[in-house]
Amino acid sequence: MHQNYYFLKQLTLRLNTQLAGMQVATCYSQNKDELILGFARAGEEFYIRAMLTSHFSALSFPAEFKRARANSVELLEPMLGQVVQEVVQHQNERSFYLRLSGGFVLLFKLFGNRANIVLFQDGEPVDLFHKKFGADLELDPLQMDRPLPQNFATFAAADGHLKKIYPTFGDLPALYLAAQQYENLALEEKWELVQALLEKLEQPEAYYITKLEGKTRLSLLPLGDVQHTLHDPLEALNAFTRSYLYETGFERQYEQALQQLTKKLNGTRTVLAQTDSKLQELRHDRSYSQTADVLMANLTNIPPRCTEVELYDFYTDKTRSYKLKPDETPQKQAERLYRKAKNQHLEVRQLEEKAERKLEEIIVLEDAIAALEAVEGFKALKNFQREYAHLFSTKQQAQPEIPFRVFASEGFKILVGKSAKNNDVLTQRHTHKDDLWLHAKDVSGSHVVIKHQAGKTVPVTVLEKAAQLAAYYSKRKSDSLCPVLYTPKKYVRKPKGSAPGSVVVEREKVLLVKPDNPFERRG
Repeated sequence: MHQNYYFLKQLTLRLNTQLAGMQVATCYSQNKDELILGFARAGEEFYIRAMLTSHFSALSFPAEFKRARANSVELLEPMLGQVVQEVVQHQNERSFYLRLSGGFVLLFKLFGNRANIVLFQDGEPVDLFHKKFGADLELDPLQMDRPLPQNFATFAAADGHLKKIYPTFGDLPALYLAAQQYENLALEEKWELVQALLEKLEQPEAYYITKLEGKTRLSLLPLGDVQHTLHDPLEALNAFTRSYLYETGFERQYEQALQQLTKKLNGTRTVLAQTDSKLQELRHDRSYSQTADVLMANLTNIPPRCTEVELYDFYTDKTRSYKLKPDETPQKQAERLYRKAKNQHLEVRQLEEKAERKLEEIIVLEDAIAALEAVEGFKALKNFQREYAHLFSTKQQAQPEIPFRVFASEGFKILVGKSAKNNDVLTQRHTHKDDLWLHAKDVSGSHVVIKHQAGKTVPVTVLEKAAQLAAYYSKRKSDSLCPVLYTPKKYVRKPKGSAPGSVVVEREKVLLVKPDNPFERRG
């Protein structure tokens, strides 16, 4: 209702009191879709900040406004130095104008996403703020009143249909009437109720910042969950604009961040699934080297220039069909297959490394989304955006190294810190209170984490493998046996000012294991 006719009527009355006799001192823009108007009189200053964006337009009145040293531009300069004579509200319209000395008129057209400010002189257009609305130059600010017959006869002829008689009401007055059972009343009773409402709108008791259907609204009526009650239209509009921009700005940036992270996570999961699928295909296909071995073992059983032959496969203890090239000897074909086998091995290794990287990225993104879900308020969101800026960058070189290695066992993910500094990042940023935390006892080494899964207990076999990793990536790597302590992450804390990787552990248990990397490729 901040641009409703009845609110603007109160606003312009207040502005007329404030601005009459003040001189236009400055008019400039330093942000897209924002115009700053400064007025002065005998040491007194007054500012109008007009935000005229496509999704939100509103006026506010800052007590002071410091102009940026750069990126600001003077606008509507011909009116500078002119004196405000009066502020005039258009009848039944969301617009008003300042009548200035020198024959100037400054029109405020507050039509939602088509809001604009236009300067005229002696009835002729001079300039406008939003150039995209060029048709506004054809407006006549002195002829924009909209007279509407609003007597009982017209009301009765429309059968009490509000939008036909009172199009300026908007949704909040309509909601107010609906709460009074307007539709169930007789015509005369409806008329009386509307007249009572008009009295409230013409002479509001207060201005209300309220929450209605989850949105912050400015109202002349006490509807919804009233957050603030004010008695000055300038203060009310300031409070509303502040609340609205804070709320919608936070929500918009929060949703944008969540969408970006979710999109990146889904894309990474897709790549991992494709990589795993390709790995399964390569691992389960018959090895090129095995086919070559069978051909070499059956050279005397292969007729010259044949295209297909049945041979005994000693790997599977079965006879199967082999396709051959008629222009290639079996020896040459076997030689080619041995080369392909070598390339296949390299491809598998590359795919395994790619799968590991994608799994690491998924964990980082999942943890970032979990951290974002805990964010409340603009300040926390800004801190989050700074901390996780690398995840929003599209530049590959901007991506820092993942601070941990990832291993998987029986559906559980095991994370191993790569250095003392990375141990801190792993434990403080990528570990949650119910994750299991491990470390080789009494020596320096990697922090190891088993990621918690709701409703599942970590199997002993998984715990032992994680403990072996903790021992393997520690100073006890060469010992025959190594004690490894483990405890839920909630019992691990980092003292302020302590060295990188240093933590205090409580309620730990100890497991004795042989240092080893059970996931290491051998042979």
